[in-house]
Amino acid sequence: MLRRLLRVAWPLLLLATAVSARADFYVVVHASNPQRSLTQKEAVDLFMGRSRAFANGDFALIFDLPRDHPRRAAFYQALTGLSVAQVNSYWSRLMFSGQSVPPQSLPDEAAMASILRRNPSALGWLSREPAEPGLRVVLVIKESPVK
Repeated sequence: MLRRLLRVAWPLLLLATAVSARADFYVVVHASNPQRSLTQKEAVDLFMGRSRAFANGDFALIFDLPRDHPRRAAFYQALTGLSVAQVNSYWSRLMFSGQSVPPQSLPDEAAMASILRRNPSALGWLSREPAEPGLRVVLVIKESPVK
């Protein structure tokens, strides 16, 4: 009886674990920023250096996590569909040609939330929905399932 129950329950447990391992990403600004929302394309343009301004023309100061941060790869995969190696290669080409520089790197998500709370022009991302006052989510990006 127990063996039969485990045979039925085990796949459900694995599925629940896989689903809970998936997370969303929250593109965040200062609460006083006039930007109320972003499209995925606008977020791609900002995080990939194609644009340095919000839709209303205000300058956007873009922040990111370090190149080797474990959540950064999943963020860029979900945002752009590119692997972290492709994103790093993209930035290397742009920097070498002098066309653009990548977003400023911060050591962790706590530092990201802190700078976003202090700077109305700042744009960044978090892997948890911010609960702190002073921050507003402008886009939620669903993490792609691991293949």
